[in-house]
Amino acid sequence: MIDFPWLTTLVVVPLVGALVVLGLGATAARTRVRGVTLGFSLVEVAVLVGAFTQFDTSNAQTYQLAETHSWIPQLGVSYAVGVDGVSLLLVALAVGLVPLVVGAAWRENLAPDGGIGRTGGYLALVLVLEAFMVAVFAARDVFFFYVLFEAMLIPVYFMIGAFGRGAQRRYAAIKFLIFSLAGGLVMLVAVIALYQQGPGGEQGFLTDNLVGLDMGRSTERLLFLGFFLAFAIKAPLFPVHTWLADAAQSAPAGTSALLVGVLDKVGTFGMLTLCLPLFPEASRWAAPVVIVLAVVSILYGAILAIGQKDLMRLVAYTSVSHFGFIVLGIFAFTRLSVSGSSLYMLNHGISTGALFLVAGFLVARHPERSQRIADYGGLQKVVPVLAGTFLVAGLSALSLPGLSTFVSEIMVFLGTYASNGPAAVVATIGVVLAALYVLLTYQRVFTGPVRDGLETMPDLVARERWVVGPLLAALLVLGLYPAPALDLVRAPAEQTMATIGVTEPAAASAGTTDGSDS
Repeated sequence: MIDFPWLTTLVVVPLVGALVVLGLGATAARTRVRGVTLGFSLVEVAVLVGAFTQFDTSNAQTYQLAETHSWIPQLGVSYAVGVDGVSLLLVALAVGLVPLVVGAAWRENLAPDGGIGRTGGYLALVLVLEAFMVAVFAARDVFFFYVLFEAMLIPVYFMIGAFGRGAQRRYAAIKFLIFSLAGGLVMLVAVIALYQQGPGGEQGFLTDNLVGLDMGRSTERLLFLGFFLAFAIKAPLFPVHTWLADAAQSAPAGTSALLVGVLDKVGTFGMLTLCLPLFPEASRWAAPVVIVLAVVSILYGAILAIGQKDLMRLVAYTSVSHFGFIVLGIFAFTRLSVSGSSLYMLNHGISTGALFLVAGFLVARHPERSQRIADYGGLQKVVPVLAGTFLVAGLSALSLPGLSTFVSEIMVFLGTYASNGPAAVVATIGVVLAALYVLLTYQRVFTGPVRDGLETMPDLVARERWVVGPLLAALLVLGLYPAPALDLVRAPAEQTMATIGVTEPAAASAGTTDGSDS
């Protein structure tokens, strides 16, 4: 079944599911709507398993399961998809999180007015977003990538503005949209200019046809900046990060899990798979400044997280810090650091997805659905399972040894230290700050005397345990046995190093050498 269109199927299944869910109408029972959504998301998981069986892990640096079809030949645009090891892992992250998000929202009232039609609308948007996320990680045509990059804004805008919490949800949705559209507009100019530098023709936007162009130093640097700005906003990276905390505070927990856990990876994924191979000289030129921004993001995000009073904003700022680590590894330009950043994108998605979902379970149990940390206390005695899951998810955020995030973070540190020791040393302060924001939050929420009115708070039910269980299991399994994921990111990292033409330090090279290396 190698010729089977696996990636197209992964895009089509959730789109069909969204149409079916909308077709059920406002009179359908909530349970039926959610059951249909869950069913389509599980079919998507089954298709993903089939795609994995056809992927050659020994050749993970090449794009496989590829399809190329003419789309708008007059403009040189193609429908072109394919995945290497890194993009396959991110597709798996998106596909794996969606059924858990659906399960987490099973009992949640997504319609403030009590109506049931809006539940179907929200779940249809989740499925549409899933299709876009799969497609953007698989896109091999720059214009097709751009279209998806912008199209993802539509479902997220409504998921925040129409189904979010609090009076500020529309403000948060508009702020998210304005930031993203501003970056996308700059990127569109760069995409068109890049096409003008290429060979043109009916497949002029294919990524393979745009790698290795001789476009002149000034032009290459300007185009790099156009792409990088859009990706820095999407990630987000300091100083264009301010939209994230507002969005996370106002969005439903499941939306935040998808937004921060998966969607924002498009930014760092774009830096890795488009900025570096398309603009190698400009990437080397910009690296010192980007590394400074990455280190600032690590420290600034962590410090802001420590001072947060809102639980969801805290998790959002921890992600600003973690995205700094990912960008640091990408632009350190060693095989170890690039491999670590690639793996970090997967592990951060699992960790942050778990944190947002568990935090959502906690908020849903509060009599006033409060997100203020000060409104909780002593809950370890009342909800021990919820406390335990929050602790494990929190420990993954500080990269505790034995959990998957530790593996990727230590790879970033070691790889960066070999090429830029001062940046790596300063970035280690972020680890100390991470321990503070995680452990202080756990202390305030779950230890001490039980706050009045929370004595009868119910613990996690079976459905919620099934939602968070796979995420915690993934953190443990990939922490103790990361080899399968490492096999998928190692070869693409080596390919990236060869493309950008950087000779890494001997120490970094030795850290990734195996029997097949010289």
